[in-house]
Amino acid sequence: MSTGRFYLFMLIGITGILAYLSFQIIRPFLTPIAWAIVMTVVFYPLYAYITRFIRWKGLASGLTLVVVALIIIGPFTYLLVNLAVEIRDFLHYLNTKGIPQIDGWMKTERVILLQERLKEALNLKELDLSSMVSTAVTRLGRSVLSNVTTGVANVASVVINFVFMLFAMFFMLKDGPGFVARIGDYLPFSDRQKDRLATQMKDMVISTIYGGVVVSVIQGILGGITFLLLGLGAPVLLGTATAIMSFIPALGAFGVWGPVLVYLIVKKLYLKAIILFFVGTFIISMVDNFLKPVIISGRTRMPTLLIFFSVLGGLRFFGLIGLVLGPLVIAMFISVIEIFRNLEGGRYGKP
Repeated sequence: MSTGRFYLFMLIGITGILAYLSFQIIRPFLTPIAWAIVMTVVFYPLYAYITRFIRWKGLASGLTLVVVALIIIGPFTYLLVNLAVEIRDFLHYLNTKGIPQIDGWMKTERVILLQERLKEALNLKELDLSSMVSTAVTRLGRSVLSNVTTGVANVASVVINFVFMLFAMFFMLKDGPGFVARIGDYLPFSDRQKDRLATQMKDMVISTIYGGVVVSVIQGILGGITFLLLGLGAPVLLGTATAIMSFIPALGAFGVWGPVLVYLIVKKLYLKAIILFFVGTFIISMVDNFLKPVIISGRTRMPTLLIFFSVLGGLRFFGLIGLVLGPLVIAMFISVIEIFRNLEGGRYGKP
Protein backbone atom coordinates (compact mmCIF):
# COMPACT_ATOMS: atom_id res chain seq x y z
CA MET A 1 0.00 0.00 0.00
CA SER A 2 1.41 3.40 -0.97
CA THR A 3 2.00 6.05 1.65
CA GLY A 4 -0.59 8.36 0.04
CA ARG A 5 -3.32 5.73 0.17
CA PHE A 6 -2.42 4.88 3.78
CA TYR A 7 -2.77 8.53 4.77
CA LEU A 8 -6.09 8.73 2.90
CA PHE A 9 -7.52 5.75 4.81
CA MET A 10 -6.21 7.19 8.08
CA LEU A 11 -7.86 10.53 7.28
CA ILE A 12 -11.16 8.83 6.45
CA GLY A 13 -11.01 6.78 9.67
CA ILE A 14 -10.19 9.76 11.87
CA THR A 15 -12.90 11.83 10.18
CA GLY A 16 -15.45 9.05 10.75
CA ILE A 17 -14.53 8.74 14.43
CA LEU A 18 -14.70 12.51 14.97
CA ALA A 19 -18.01 12.68 13.11
CA TYR A 20 -19.44 9.95 15.36
CA LEU A 21 -18.20 11.67 18.52
CA SER A 22 -19.53 15.02 17.31
CA PHE A 23 -22.96 13.46 16.71
CA GLN A 24 -22.99 11.95 20.21
CA ILE A 25 -22.12 15.37 21.67
CA ILE A 26 -24.90 17.13 19.75
CA ARG A 27 -27.44 14.30 20.08
CA PRO A 28 -29.03 15.46 23.41
CA PHE A 29 -29.81 18.82 21.78
CA LEU A 30 -31.16 17.60 18.43
CA THR A 31 -34.79 18.26 19.40
CA PRO A 32 -34.36 21.95 20.38
CA ILE A 33 -32.06 22.47 17.38
CA ALA A 34 -34.67 20.98 15.05
CA TRP A 35 -37.38 23.19 16.54
CA ALA A 36 -35.04 26.17 16.25
CA ILE A 37 -34.55 25.49 12.53
CA VAL A 38 -38.30 25.28 11.94
CA MET A 39 -39.07 28.40 13.99
CA THR A 40 -36.24 30.30 12.30
CA VAL A 41 -37.74 29.56 8.90
CA VAL A 42 -41.20 30.60 10.12
CA PHE A 43 -40.09 33.88 11.73
CA TYR A 44 -37.24 34.86 9.41
CA PRO A 45 -39.51 37.21 7.41
CA LEU A 46 -40.22 39.07 10.67
CA TYR A 47 -36.48 39.28 11.38
CA ALA A 48 -35.84 40.58 7.85
CA TYR A 49 -38.54 43.23 8.36
CA ILE A 50 -37.01 44.36 11.68
CA THR A 51 -33.56 44.69 10.07
CA ARG A 52 -34.99 47.36 7.78
CA PHE A 53 -35.17 49.65 10.79
CA ILE A 54 -32.45 48.19 13.03
CA ARG A 55 -29.12 47.53 11.35
CA TRP A 56 -27.56 45.75 14.32
CA LYS A 57 -28.30 42.09 13.62
CA GLY A 58 -27.93 41.02 17.24
CA LEU A 59 -30.57 43.47 18.45
CA ALA A 60 -32.91 42.59 15.57
CA SER A 61 -32.52 38.89 16.38
CA GLY A 62 -33.19 39.57 20.08
CA LEU A 63 -36.38 41.52 19.31
CA THR A 64 -37.55 38.69 17.07
CA LEU A 65 -37.01 36.23 19.93
CA VAL A 66 -39.07 38.45 22.24
CA VAL A 67 -41.95 38.28 19.78
CA VAL A 68 -41.52 34.50 19.42
CA ALA A 69 -41.47 34.03 23.20
CA LEU A 70 -44.62 36.13 23.66
CA ILE A 71 -46.44 34.28 20.89
CA ILE A 72 -45.48 30.87 22.27
CA ILE A 73 -45.62 31.43 26.04
CA GLY A 74 -48.92 33.34 26.13
CA PRO A 75 -51.26 31.27 23.92
CA PHE A 76 -49.52 27.96 24.59
CA THR A 77 -49.70 28.42 28.36
CA TYR A 78 -53.44 29.06 28.03
CA LEU A 79 -53.72 26.10 25.68
CA LEU A 80 -51.83 23.71 27.96
CA VAL A 81 -53.76 24.73 31.08
CA ASN A 82 -57.10 24.24 29.34
CA LEU A 83 -55.92 20.98 27.80
CA ALA A 84 -54.96 19.68 31.23
CA VAL A 85 -58.37 20.60 32.63
CA GLU A 86 -60.28 19.13 29.69
CA ILE A 87 -58.25 15.91 29.67
CA ARG A 88 -58.90 15.53 33.39
CA ASP A 89 -62.64 16.05 32.85
CA PHE A 90 -62.57 13.65 29.90
CA LEU A 91 -60.96 10.91 31.99
CA HIS A 92 -63.44 11.52 34.84
CA TYR A 93 -66.37 11.30 32.42
CA LEU A 94 -64.90 8.18 30.83
CA ASN A 95 -64.61 6.40 34.16
CA THR A 96 -67.94 7.52 35.68
CA LYS A 97 -70.35 7.77 32.74
CA GLY A 98 -68.63 6.97 29.45
CA ILE A 99 -67.92 3.28 29.91
CA PRO A 100 -71.33 2.48 31.55
CA GLN A 101 -73.11 4.31 28.71
CA ILE A 102 -71.11 2.38 26.12
CA ASP A 103 -71.92 -0.90 27.88
CA GLY A 104 -75.62 -0.02 27.86
CA TRP A 105 -75.57 0.95 24.20
CA MET A 106 -73.67 -2.21 23.23
CA LYS A 107 -76.39 -4.34 24.88
CA THR A 108 -79.23 -2.87 22.83
CA GLU A 109 -81.20 -5.10 20.48
CA ARG A 110 -79.66 -3.65 17.31
CA VAL A 111 -76.08 -4.15 18.48
CA ILE A 112 -76.81 -7.68 19.65
CA LEU A 113 -78.37 -8.47 16.27
CA LEU A 114 -75.33 -7.00 14.50
CA GLN A 115 -73.05 -9.07 16.72
CA GLU A 116 -74.88 -12.29 15.83
CA ARG A 117 -74.69 -11.51 12.11
CA LEU A 118 -70.97 -10.79 12.34
CA LYS A 119 -70.44 -14.03 14.24
CA GLU A 120 -72.19 -15.98 11.49
CA ALA A 121 -70.50 -14.12 8.64
CA LEU A 122 -67.03 -14.57 10.12
CA ASN A 123 -67.74 -18.12 11.32
CA LEU A 124 -66.72 -17.30 14.89
CA LYS A 125 -67.66 -19.34 17.94
CA GLU A 126 -67.68 -16.34 20.26
CA LEU A 127 -67.84 -12.58 19.66
CA ASP A 128 -68.38 -10.10 22.48
CA LEU A 129 -68.43 -6.59 20.98
CA SER A 130 -69.33 -5.02 24.33
CA SER A 131 -66.24 -6.43 26.01
CA MET A 132 -64.02 -5.49 23.07
CA VAL A 133 -65.23 -1.87 22.95
CA SER A 134 -65.06 -1.44 26.73
CA THR A 135 -61.53 -2.81 26.79
CA ALA A 136 -60.48 -0.50 23.95
CA VAL A 137 -61.98 2.56 25.69
CA THR A 138 -60.34 1.64 28.99
CA ARG A 139 -56.98 1.29 27.27
CA LEU A 140 -57.52 4.68 25.62
CA GLY A 141 -58.13 6.28 29.00
CA ARG A 142 -55.05 4.64 30.50
CA SER A 143 -52.95 5.70 27.52
CA VAL A 144 -54.11 9.32 27.79
CA LEU A 145 -53.48 9.32 31.55
CA SER A 146 -50.02 7.82 31.05
CA ASN A 147 -49.10 10.41 28.43
CA VAL A 148 -50.37 13.28 30.59
CA THR A 149 -48.41 12.00 33.58
CA THR A 150 -45.27 11.71 31.46
CA GLY A 151 -45.84 15.21 30.07
CA VAL A 152 -46.17 16.71 33.55
CA ALA A 153 -43.00 14.94 34.63
CA ASN A 154 -41.16 16.38 31.61
CA VAL A 155 -42.16 20.01 32.22
CA ALA A 156 -38.64 20.90 33.36
CA SER A 157 -37.18 19.26 30.26
CA VAL A 158 -39.62 21.17 28.02
CA VAL A 159 -38.64 24.49 29.62
CA ILE A 160 -34.93 23.75 29.23
CA ASN A 161 -35.38 22.70 25.59
CA PHE A 162 -37.37 25.89 24.97
CA VAL A 163 -34.50 27.99 26.32
CA PHE A 164 -32.01 26.07 24.15
CA MET A 165 -34.29 26.59 21.15
CA LEU A 166 -34.36 30.36 21.69
CA PHE A 167 -30.57 30.39 22.14
CA ALA A 168 -30.07 28.50 18.88
CA MET A 169 -32.62 30.70 17.10
CA PHE A 170 -30.70 33.83 18.07
CA PHE A 171 -27.62 32.75 16.14
CA MET A 172 -29.57 31.14 13.30
CA LEU A 173 -31.39 34.40 12.65
CA LYS A 174 -28.27 36.52 12.98
CA ASP A 175 -25.81 34.30 11.10
CA GLY A 176 -28.18 32.08 9.11
CA PRO A 177 -27.47 33.34 5.55
CA GLY A 178 -23.71 33.13 6.03
CA PHE A 179 -23.97 29.67 7.56
CA VAL A 180 -26.14 28.42 4.69
CA ALA A 181 -23.66 29.88 2.19
CA ARG A 182 -20.77 28.04 3.88
CA ILE A 183 -22.71 24.78 3.74
CA GLY A 184 -23.23 25.39 0.03
CA ASP A 185 -19.48 25.60 -0.48
CA TYR A 186 -19.13 21.98 0.66
CA LEU A 187 -21.83 20.59 -1.63
CA PRO A 188 -20.33 18.70 -4.60
CA PHE A 189 -22.62 20.40 -7.13
CA SER A 190 -22.22 23.09 -9.75
CA ASP A 191 -23.47 26.60 -9.04
CA ARG A 192 -26.45 25.99 -11.32
CA GLN A 193 -27.32 22.81 -9.42
CA LYS A 194 -26.89 24.53 -6.07
CA ASP A 195 -29.26 27.29 -7.17
CA ARG A 196 -31.77 24.71 -8.31
CA LEU A 197 -31.51 22.82 -5.02
CA ALA A 198 -31.92 26.08 -3.08
CA THR A 199 -35.00 27.01 -5.12
CA GLN A 200 -36.59 23.59 -4.64
CA MET A 201 -35.86 23.64 -0.92
CA LYS A 202 -37.30 27.13 -0.59
CA ASP A 203 -40.47 25.99 -2.36
CA MET A 204 -40.74 22.91 -0.16
CA VAL A 205 -40.18 24.93 3.01
CA ILE A 206 -42.93 27.37 2.06
CA SER A 207 -45.24 24.51 1.03
CA THR A 208 -44.55 22.41 4.12
CA ILE A 209 -44.07 24.95 6.88
CA TYR A 210 -46.03 28.01 5.82
CA GLY A 211 -48.71 26.06 3.97
CA GLY A 212 -49.01 23.39 6.66
CA VAL A 213 -48.58 25.45 9.82
CA VAL A 214 -50.75 28.40 8.78
CA VAL A 215 -53.59 26.14 7.62
CA SER A 216 -53.23 24.01 10.77
CA VAL A 217 -53.50 27.00 13.12
CA ILE A 218 -56.48 28.49 11.28
CA GLN A 219 -58.35 25.18 11.12
CA GLY A 220 -57.63 24.52 14.79
CA ILE A 221 -58.96 27.94 15.82
CA LEU A 222 -62.07 27.62 13.62
CA GLY A 223 -62.70 24.11 14.91
CA GLY A 224 -62.29 25.13 18.54
CA ILE A 225 -64.64 28.11 18.15
CA THR A 226 -67.22 25.92 16.38
CA PHE A 227 -67.14 23.27 19.10
CA LEU A 228 -67.38 25.97 21.77
CA LEU A 229 -70.40 27.67 20.17
CA LEU A 230 -72.13 24.30 19.74
CA GLY A 231 -71.77 23.74 23.47
CA LEU A 232 -69.57 20.67 23.11
CA GLY A 233 -67.22 19.70 25.89
CA ALA A 234 -63.45 20.14 25.59
CA PRO A 235 -63.37 22.69 22.71
CA VAL A 236 -59.66 23.38 23.28
CA LEU A 237 -58.85 19.66 23.14
CA LEU A 238 -60.94 19.18 19.99
CA GLY A 239 -59.47 22.31 18.39
CA THR A 240 -55.94 21.12 19.11
CA ALA A 241 -56.76 17.72 17.65
CA THR A 242 -58.17 19.47 14.55
CA ALA A 243 -54.94 21.45 14.12
CA ILE A 244 -52.82 18.29 14.38
CA MET A 245 -55.05 16.26 12.06
CA SER A 246 -54.89 19.00 9.41
CA PHE A 247 -51.33 17.85 8.67
CA ILE A 248 -52.64 14.44 7.57
CA PRO A 249 -53.43 14.57 3.83
CA ALA A 250 -56.82 13.33 2.57
CA LEU A 251 -58.25 12.93 6.12
CA GLY A 252 -57.37 16.33 7.55
CA ALA A 253 -59.72 18.20 9.90
CA PHE A 254 -62.55 15.82 8.99
CA GLY A 255 -60.79 13.24 11.15
CA VAL A 256 -62.00 15.25 14.17
CA TRP A 257 -65.27 16.94 13.24
CA GLY A 258 -66.49 13.84 11.37
CA PRO A 259 -66.64 11.59 14.47
CA VAL A 260 -68.11 14.49 16.47
CA LEU A 261 -70.83 14.78 13.80
CA VAL A 262 -71.61 11.08 14.19
CA TYR A 263 -71.76 11.56 17.98
CA LEU A 264 -74.28 14.40 17.61
CA ILE A 265 -76.44 12.28 15.30
CA VAL A 266 -76.36 9.34 17.73
CA LYS A 267 -77.38 11.71 20.55
CA LYS A 268 -80.23 12.98 18.29
CA LEU A 269 -78.89 16.56 18.36
CA TYR A 270 -79.84 17.01 14.73
CA LEU A 271 -79.71 20.83 14.59
CA LYS A 272 -76.16 20.91 15.99
CA ALA A 273 -75.22 18.06 13.64
CA ILE A 274 -76.49 20.02 10.61
CA ILE A 275 -74.63 23.16 11.72
CA LEU A 276 -71.41 21.21 12.29
CA PHE A 277 -71.77 19.50 8.91
CA PHE A 278 -72.05 22.77 7.01
CA VAL A 279 -69.39 24.60 9.04
CA GLY A 280 -67.03 21.63 8.84
CA THR A 281 -67.55 21.06 5.13
CA PHE A 282 -67.69 24.62 3.82
CA ILE A 283 -65.53 26.53 6.33
CA ILE A 284 -63.10 24.38 8.33
CA SER A 285 -62.16 21.89 5.62
CA MET A 286 -62.34 24.47 2.83
CA VAL A 287 -59.53 26.46 4.46
CA ASP A 288 -57.15 23.76 3.26
CA ASN A 289 -58.61 23.83 -0.27
CA PHE A 290 -58.49 27.61 -0.67
CA LEU A 291 -55.64 28.93 1.48
CA LYS A 292 -52.97 26.30 0.85
CA PRO A 293 -53.09 26.65 -2.98
CA VAL A 294 -52.66 30.42 -2.55
CA ILE A 295 -49.59 29.95 -0.34
CA ILE A 296 -47.88 27.32 -2.52
CA SER A 297 -49.13 28.59 -5.88
CA GLY A 298 -46.61 27.80 -8.63
CA ARG A 299 -44.23 26.05 -6.26
CA THR A 300 -42.91 22.50 -6.15
CA ARG A 301 -45.34 20.04 -4.57
CA MET A 302 -44.96 16.43 -3.48
CA PRO A 303 -47.57 13.78 -4.28
CA THR A 304 -50.31 13.52 -1.63
CA LEU A 305 -49.53 9.86 -0.93
CA LEU A 306 -45.87 10.66 -0.28
CA ILE A 307 -46.80 13.53 2.03
CA PHE A 308 -49.17 11.23 3.92
CA PHE A 309 -46.52 8.62 4.69
CA SER A 310 -43.78 11.21 5.30
CA VAL A 311 -45.96 12.88 7.95
CA LEU A 312 -46.76 9.59 9.70
CA GLY A 313 -43.17 8.38 9.44
CA GLY A 314 -41.88 11.74 10.65
CA LEU A 315 -44.16 11.60 13.67
CA ARG A 316 -42.88 8.14 14.55
CA PHE A 317 -39.21 8.95 14.04
CA PHE A 318 -38.91 12.61 15.14
CA GLY A 319 -41.91 12.98 17.43
CA LEU A 320 -44.27 15.97 17.12
CA ILE A 321 -41.81 17.98 15.07
CA GLY A 322 -41.94 15.17 12.51
CA LEU A 323 -45.13 16.80 11.22
CA VAL A 324 -42.81 19.30 9.54
CA LEU A 325 -39.46 17.53 9.40
CA GLY A 326 -40.84 14.35 7.81
CA PRO A 327 -42.02 15.98 4.56
CA LEU A 328 -39.02 18.33 4.60
CA VAL A 329 -36.47 15.50 4.73
CA ILE A 330 -38.27 13.62 1.95
CA ALA A 331 -38.35 16.83 -0.09
CA MET A 332 -34.59 17.27 0.33
CA PHE A 333 -34.01 13.67 -0.74
CA ILE A 334 -36.16 14.12 -3.84
CA SER A 335 -34.36 17.36 -4.71
CA VAL A 336 -30.93 15.70 -4.49
CA ILE A 337 -32.13 12.73 -6.56
CA GLU A 338 -33.43 15.17 -9.20
CA ILE A 339 -30.01 16.79 -9.40
CA PHE A 340 -28.28 13.46 -9.93
CA ARG A 341 -30.88 12.46 -12.50
CA ASN A 342 -30.27 15.60 -14.52
CA LEU A 343 -26.48 15.50 -14.47
CA GLU A 344 -25.28 15.98 -18.04
CA GLY A 345 -22.21 14.55 -19.69
CA GLY A 346 -20.39 13.82 -16.45
CA ARG A 347 -20.19 17.49 -15.49
CA TYR A 348 -20.36 16.53 -11.85
CA GLY A 349 -19.32 19.25 -9.52
CA LYS A 350 -18.11 21.65 -12.19
CA PRO A 351 -18.89 25.29 -11.49
